[in-house]
Amino acid sequence: MKDIIDTLKTDGSFQTLLSLLESAGLTERLHGAGAFTLFAPDDEAFTRVKVEVIAADKDKLASLLAYHVVKGAHNSAQIAENDHLLTESGKSLSVRTQGGRLVIDNAQYVRTDITCGNGLIQVIDNVFLPEFSGWYCGGCC
Repeated sequence: MKDIIDTLKTDGSFQTLLSLLESAGLTERLHGAGAFTLFAPDDEAFTRVKVEVIAADKDKLASLLAYHVVKGAHNSAQIAENDHLLTESGKSLSVRTQGGRLVIDNAQYVRTDITCGNGLIQVIDNVFLPEFSGWYCGGCC
């Protein structure tokens, strides 16, 4: 079974995410032993932010991408049972229901529970921009 990175590559709709993971030096981490849950913004989600601004600072980029990774393989049903999830950045994602749909931070699911050899991918429609992470800037999105 393919790992998270190879699954993203095979899918074809995560070119921006893959490029940013490589730039931040996080590709090997998601190739490695997990388990991880990756909240993966697809290429369409990245059209809503200024990628060049986000990518300009490698430390902030790495922190932003770590905010999309949770230790352990959490399927969508398990995620729905929580009100927050601790990310690898040390910050928590909020989980709530809005209009009958599950919202994780500022995103909703596009696809769920893509099984990989080292975890799960949850495809989301927005890039997480943690206002309280210490790096957030209003001009980034």
